[in-house]
Amino acid sequence: MPVKNWIPATRKWVVHSARTTVAAVISLIVARLFHLPEDYWAAITTLVILQSTLGAALTVSEHRLAGTALGAAAGALLANHSQANVLVFGAGIFLLGLICAALRLDRAAYRFAGITFAIVYLVARSQPAWIIAAHRFFEVSIGIAVGLLITAAWPERQPAT
Repeated sequence: MPVKNWIPATRKWVVHSARTTVAAVISLIVARLFHLPEDYWAAITTLVILQSTLGAALTVSEHRLAGTALGAAAGALLANHSQANVLVFGAGIFLLGLICAALRLDRAAYRFAGITFAIVYLVARSQPAWIIAAHRFFEVSIGIAVGLLITAAWPERQPAT
């Protein structure tokens, strides 16, 4: 069976795969240069950002950054004042929803806030929660920055309509 029959790779897919790979690797390298302990979050964030056009990526990035900052701050604050507790966790998630609504953020920001909050608050670590929160924020920020830079510098061609 010829290779072309089982690998439906078009030029568009090859370019998209190359662009995604370059961006994810750059994010990982930058996070490692800063010696961030969970550098994979930078690469994951870049993968999320790259799935959009530049205009859409800017919106996704704003929401992800705002949500990450809120979740990191709430996680650090509550982790400093209580052990991981189901009731406190539930209250934190609920309050983040109300804060996002009050700040007129969308559900994507709330989702990112909740994810970051859960990671900072629930995962047991040897370092203080504020350090974990700062690391998470910087890891995500690197991923957003690299994703936006690659999206701007190497935009995907949109099909002609």
